Amino acid sequence: MHYQSIKLEMNDSGYAAVVLNNPEKMNALSSQMRAEIPEAYREALAVGARAIVLTGTGKAFCSGQDLGDGATAASMDLERLLRDEYNPMIQTIVDCPVPTITAVNGAAAGAGANLALASDVVIAAKSAYFMQAFTRIGLIPDAGGTYWLPRLAGTAKAMGAAYFAEKISAEQADDWGLIWEHVADEAFEAHWRGRAAHLADGPTEAYRRTAKALRASLDNNLSEQLTMEAREQGKAGKTRDFKEGVLAFLDKRKPKFEGR
Repeated sequence: MHYQSIKLEMNDSGYAAVVLNNPEKMNALSSQMRAEIPEAYREALAVGARAIVLTGTGKAFCSGQDLGDGATAASMDLERLLRDEYNPMIQTIVDCPVPTITAVNGAAAGAGANLALASDVVIAAKSAYFMQAFTRIGLIPDAGGTYWLPRLAGTAKAMGAAYFAEKISAEQADDWGLIWEHVADEAFEAHWRGRAAHLADGPTEAYRRTAKALRASLDNNLSEQLTMEAREQGKAGKTRDFKEGVLAFLDKRKPKFEGR
């Protein structure tokens, strides 16, 4: 498929990169881009990607809603916009059956910050930052922001980030638990590509069930979670990758996972 606002790159290591590609607007989220992102994830899965990375071109990852895209503030139906365009985009990433990474190459502001947080793993360049910019224009965090922030960083940090709309450096985001890690700018691309290749070469079913169980734990009590662990572990134990993992351990060699 030909994309206008993003690029889809397939890597020989088995992962795909979905690249936001409107650097002149700091990769602001236009209606076109919001439609193309989930389509690119579906295409990547259709051709066999075993991990998907979301990143951006230029100095920014994503500056949030493209305020120059279509309707004026007075005529903009934000509820419809979120329900019909943003929410399906976020849900596609969250529901992705293979591991997902966001490689935050620069500024991630407004909906762009929360788009970044939708992936399983978030890796940021040291010069990158996150900003819940919504109150600066009289809005509340959306695109999953009110869901991710208190769960990842706690209510106190979530409130401050939302109210004050200040920049959160990659180092701060790492310290708060918003992201997995931050990496020196000069090593950033090689690092996230290595991480993606590692996941693409791994036990895909185990990753999928891990993500499912970890997300469920936020709403389950202990008994419910233990029951879920047993059920998902039982299913993981029937995969070819589990058998290969045990054989490789006994043979003292690196496993060759197939993702099945």
